[in-house]
Amino acid sequence: MNVQYPYGFDNTGHTAQIDLASHVRDMIEQILLTSPGERVNRPTFGTGTAQLVFSPLSDALAATQQQVIKASLQQWLSDVIRVKSVDVSVQESTLLITVSYTIIQSAQQQTRQFVYGGAAT
Repeated sequence: MNVQYPYGFDNTGHTAQIDLASHVRDMIEQILLTSPGERVNRPTFGTGTAQLVFSPLSDALAATQQQVIKASLQQWLSDVIRVKSVDVSVQESTLLITVSYTIIQSAQQQTRQFVYGGAAT
């Protein structure tokens, strides 16, 4: 079952469901937005990316975060996706994260971009 994130109900009162590609995208975003230590039973879950909006962004920070994100995606979603690449770049006060991956179940290749901080355009 591919549960919609954030959790909600459909118009029949049942748990809202979404397609597999959208569900995988939501799972990636949850990993990006969760800070390690935030989940009680999974203290290593997450990347801490959400906290970076309060840090001075630099190319060195982006390169470090790129490795953290790739490792975290491989650790927590290795049974769902094969990560091809993760690119993290800084543009002014905005952190741009591009993740390329293949969904194992459908062999569907995806590239998704996540924008944090600054003015998202």
